[in-house]
Amino acid sequence: MDVQHIYHARRPLIMAHRGARHQAPENTLAAFRLAAEMGADGVELDVQLCKDGEAVVIHDFTVDETTDGRGRVKDFTLAELQALDAGSWYAAEFAGECIPSLAQVLHELGPRLMLNIELKTDALLSDGLEAEVVRLVEDTNLVHQVIISSFNPAALWRVRRLNRRIPIGLLYSPDQALHLRGRWLQPLLRPNALHPQWDTLDQEAVAAAHHQGLMVNPWTCNEPEAMLRLIQWGVDAIITDRPDLLYNLLHTTIPHQ
Repeated sequence: MDVQHIYHARRPLIMAHRGARHQAPENTLAAFRLAAEMGADGVELDVQLCKDGEAVVIHDFTVDETTDGRGRVKDFTLAELQALDAGSWYAAEFAGECIPSLAQVLHELGPRLMLNIELKTDALLSDGLEAEVVRLVEDTNLVHQVIISSFNPAALWRVRRLNRRIPIGLLYSPDQALHLRGRWLQPLLRPNALHPQWDTLDQEAVAAAHHQGLMVNPWTCNEPEAMLRLIQWGVDAIITDRPDLLYNLLHTTIPHQ
């Protein structure tokens, strides 16, 4: 499956935001597996480095909200992170679910799902995250099945320098710092995709991006009426917390897919 080809399907791709996070603990293998069962084409996940340089899948810079531990992700080794319970906070049935490494996700899900890997870094200088993610993608032969995204254009620039074959997506929203807001850095980065906050889009913006050869993958849309508008505008993927809802909507609106 080649990301550059499947993005030109007759319908938007279903990208499960942190997995099926309305039905399972976010950014866990349980949430990713469930998203696949619901018909998602791929999953969006968040990656950062821990103390021993391993790439781990977690959104926050601390473990406080989604595990039974306390502290910054970067102060734990991978073994220490995976000893934490990342499921009980959501529901007792997920007790013992752990924070996965990116390597685990790539090996289990890479052969069957697209992966939108968001780099969680706000630093201008690298801590090695980009190099580690690119290495893992290359080692698992998934260069054509991932897209690497970030709000941090410096991180995307580093990915582009490491491997120009890996697609990159520029994330942006109105509440970003002024120097990062909007798309003025786009000509420098030359991203393959734009990942805007869904409610900042209109049909003209989608058409303009497509005219430039860019994919448009808005986040995080969970309302049926808004999903329908995005479908009608021809976006390439919809990042959503509700892959089940979007799947049903797409197969009602656009039958025989």
